[in-house]
This record gives sequence, structure tokens and C-alpha cells, in this order.
Amino acid sequence: MTRIALRKAASKPTARRTAVRSPPKRMDRLRKAALFVISPDGHMDDPGLQAAFTLLREEAPVHWVECPGMRPFWLVTRHADVMAVEARGAPFISAPRSVLSSEAGEASMRQISGKPDVLRSLFQMDEPEHRVYRDIARAWFSQSGIANLEILVTHCARHVVERMSQRGAVFDFAREVAVPFPLRIMMHILGLPEADDPLILKLARGLTGAEDSDRALSDRPAESIRLAGVGFREYFNKVTTNRRASPCADLSSAIANARIRGKPIPDYERLSYFMQLAIAGQENTAYSIAGGLHAFLEHPDQMAKLHSNPRLLNTAVEEILRWTSPGRHLVRTATTNTMIGGQRIQAGESVTLFFNSANRDKAVFASADKFQVDRHPNPHLAFGSGPHFCLGVHLARLELRAIFAALLPALPRMRSAGAPRRARSAVISGISSLPVRCV
Repeated sequence: MTRIALRKAASKPTARRTAVRSPPKRMDRLRKAALFVISPDGHMDDPGLQAAFTLLREEAPVHWVECPGMRPFWLVTRHADVMAVEARGAPFISAPRSVLSSEAGEASMRQISGKPDVLRSLFQMDEPEHRVYRDIARAWFSQSGIANLEILVTHCARHVVERMSQRGAVFDFAREVAVPFPLRIMMHILGLPEADDPLILKLARGLTGAEDSDRALSDRPAESIRLAGVGFREYFNKVTTNRRASPCADLSSAIANARIRGKPIPDYERLSYFMQLAIAGQENTAYSIAGGLHAFLEHPDQMAKLHSNPRLLNTAVEEILRWTSPGRHLVRTATTNTMIGGQRIQAGESVTLFFNSANRDKAVFASADKFQVDRHPNPHLAFGSGPHFCLGVHLARLELRAIFAALLPALPRMRSAGAPRRARSAVISGISSLPVRCV
């Protein structure tokens, strides 16, 4: 999706009523705010993004958006309204689209995969199918399953931090610490060799960073997505063949040999499962780690508070998740007429839920624009809510606790060494480059 001008909302009665009541200047401000938060560029400018979300939450929390070349939708920014959609599931479903894209982009995806999307993850499935597919990996990401990884995760975190601490020169914390750490853990769970980590990272970036020049595999977004999809297919088809011939005690074997209602898992869903884990299993956590360190560098009082009282680590992790919110939005579609935030939603209309906006809602979070490591309670939606609550929640929390526990002794010696860079994406985003040094 590129920067696109909003059409005057004249095709729907609800939009017409809003336009009649609202002064032109107010409508222009809302139009610009909506344009900004759905733009990949907007998520590279965090102060501007937060200002736009604040305006929308206060003046148009459920806002009808029509853009040339894009199917229209309701933009939902308040915590209560996001919860109202996600927590109950029906009458909202994941089909026919799960993220915002232009109609041309959607057509490109259908041409690439022969399906509505390049991949069909758990976030794009509804009940009862969603539960059946979720069960394939449920045990691997349960509390007991993740507890078995604690020694490994702690060791990896300490190792990467020790290596970092020995560096005297400026280095990129995001690329050299935040990214490789969760990637290696996910690859371990899948039973895949460390030598393949760079390839999986390259393909993941090419898919989710297709509009980001630092991550794309081509200067054309659709081609970057195609190349990444082809690369993933070739890689995971080989993994599947291997695990079907010689199953191992790893998650790759569980996926490769999964049966859905007595039949082998279909190829599209099998590849999607692998791709979802390869992407979300490391990218979201990497953004939280990099964003967490950046938050400490920007708020030295909170760094000192955690350093002097390590028992705050658990609440600090939850605040990092709220503050960074890497998973930016999902789209749901109403199957019946319903109400959200006092706004009537017609059957067939889509709602776009912005979780990073919900996590800065002052109606839920006192001093929402302040980073506070002792914040409690902290009902953030970084992992979503309801039936689609993130499968990897326990792993993500373990990884964040482990890496910041390992970083804790070095935190007071860490300094910013340049401006951070944020990923250009309105779907999954965060700090992708963070120059730092240890003094």
C-alpha cells in the first residue's frame, strides 16, 4: 500500500451523516490522520503516528475510510472497540481479507499464489477450522512445552549479550542481537540448522518488508513477495520430504505429518504454517527487543528503576510489549449487522483493528504515553485477544525475560549511537536498526 488520497465518503449513509455534521477542517484532519496510520510510511514516524491515533481515538474512534484503489473499511482505534471485535470472534470473521492492501496488491497476491493471500496463517482462519490447525502446534507452545526451552533460551540470551558486551565500537543492536536471538530459538523448535538462519531471515524480510527498501528482495513489492514465497516453498518442501521420510522430535515433523480430518494437511496450509512460524515466530519478538532497549535509552529513569529492582522484570516485559506492539493491524469482516463503539456496522463491511493504537488508549492505560516498567495492571493487546490470541505468547515472554535479564548488568553502560530506523510497514513494524555502543 502506498500513500493514497481518501475519497469523499459519499457512497454510504453513515459517512454522509458524518460529513454533514462535521466542519470541513475537522474532516480534513481526520482524513489526513486516517491516511497516515494506514500508510507504511506512517509507521516509520512514531511521534506522528501516535499523534494521528490520538486524534482518531478522541474524535472518530470507528471511522469509515474510502480510498481510491482500495476496498473501504472501518478504522477502529480504541481499546474497548478492538476488544469488542476480537474477543468475541463471531459475527466477525477473518475472510475475505486479513490485512489492508490495495485492490491491485490483492490481485497480485492471487496471481502469485492462486489464492486470496500468499499464505493462510492461523490469523486468517475462523472456527472450527482455526482450532483444528492451531492444535497442530499447541503442545509445542504451551506453558509446559515452553518451560522445556528455558535453559536453552537463557543460555542463548547470555551468549549473545556476552558477545555484545565485548564490543567497544558502535554496532547495530537490532540486527546483531534482537533479530538473530529469537530466530535461532524458532529454528531450533523447528529442528532446522543454524546455517539456514540467514536464508530464512532473508525470505521473511522479503515477504513482510516488500515495501521497505532495506528488506525487500526487489524494488517491486509484488516481485519481492513472489521471490520470498518461491524461496519458502522450495525450502520447506525439502524439509517436508525429509521429515515425512524420517520424522524427528521437532515441530517440522509435526507439521509435515499433520492430518486434518483424517487427510494429510493440504500443501497451501502446510507451507503457510511453516512460513507463519518462520516470520511471526521471530520478527515480532525482534521488534519488541529492539524497541524495548530503545525505550530504556529514551527513558533512563525507567532503566535505573529496573536495574535497581530486577524483580520488576515481568512487569517491564509487559510494558515493552504494550509500548512496541509490533503486530499493527488485522482486518475482520462482519457477517451480520452489528454495533461497534456506537457505530452501526453492516454485514459484509470490514473493520481494521489497530492494536498499537489500542495499547495507547488513555481510557485504559493511565499516562498511556509514558513508558513505565512497573505498570500494573497492563491489559495490552500486543498478542491480540479472543480465539486468535497469539499461539506463541509464552515463548515471546520467555525470550523477552531472558534477553533483558541478560542485558540488565550492561544496561547502564549502553548508549545510543545514532538515530534508530523503523521498518516501513503497517502490518508488522518496529525498530529495524538501532546503533548503540557500550561505554
